[in-house]
Amino acid sequence: MVRKRPTPWLHRWSRPIILFLATIGLLDTGYITLEKFGIIQQTVCPLFGGGCSQVLNSPYAVFFGLPLSLFGAIAYFSAGALAAIPLFVKAEQAKSLRLQLEKTTWLLLFLLSTAMVVFSAYLIYLMAYEIKAFCFFCVGSAILSLGIFLVSLFGHDWEDLGQVLFGGFITAIAVLVTLLGIYAGGSENPALADQGQTGPPIVNVSKPAAVSLAEYLTKTGAKMYSAYWCPHCHDQKELFGQQAVQKLDVVECDPQGRNARPQLCQQAGIQGFPTWEINGKQYSGTRPLQELAKLSGYTGPQNF
Repeated sequence: MVRKRPTPWLHRWSRPIILFLATIGLLDTGYITLEKFGIIQQTVCPLFGGGCSQVLNSPYAVFFGLPLSLFGAIAYFSAGALAAIPLFVKAEQAKSLRLQLEKTTWLLLFLLSTAMVVFSAYLIYLMAYEIKAFCFFCVGSAILSLGIFLVSLFGHDWEDLGQVLFGGFITAIAVLVTLLGIYAGGSENPALADQGQTGPPIVNVSKPAAVSLAEYLTKTGAKMYSAYWCPHCHDQKELFGQQAVQKLDVVECDPQGRNARPQLCQQAGIQGFPTWEINGKQYSGTRPLQELAKLSGYTGPQNF
């Protein structure tokens, strides 16, 4: 039986297509990574409401202590490099070198894209069944990973497709076992346990001015919309300190959080965390206490 050769145009343009997809993926994951490191402002989610903030600030968004998006950016950069390397080998250079690069990089591209697809599929599962929210950038990354996988599979004339698929199967199993070992078990997983349903404890001791501000905010109807897994929310609470936080009207938006009030968050149209509602206006992101005092009209002690 003669194996059908790949579509000629796809065979011809497969590497440029992969390079293009990898570049878009690098921009996608790079944008998220810059936000996680605080270099740019909070990510704006074009779709899925506040899903981006919920997903990207969840415990699942951290891998070995680093933002998961950083590993995605490395994967896309690697895929783009593998696709581009043979394109820079000039025709007059050794033909054997070009053939070897073609063979090696195609195999590495297929195995890498297989790992990326399995990783993305598992993250989609987590968003659907664990986090219960979707991130536009994460879904987009999954689609890009699938595109690179399909082009790497059908855009090359494999000599032994069966052996290649077997290698992809082994790679997929290895990635899946690794992910299950790291993420499976939910709150029983040490990597996720310290987040809990109440979030990390507040360690700072409140200054009297912070307590006074918190009491004033609550008295005037101000609310802080938060989620127990949100690190920016935790940072905001640390600015107030232990005693002052107890005086705040903190609305827990995640149904799995303690004393959750997700209906209030939905009614207010909350898109990200934390979000302050002060005098009928909303302000997103972690805010210095001096700014909260100014926004609310607080005139008490301000030695925060």
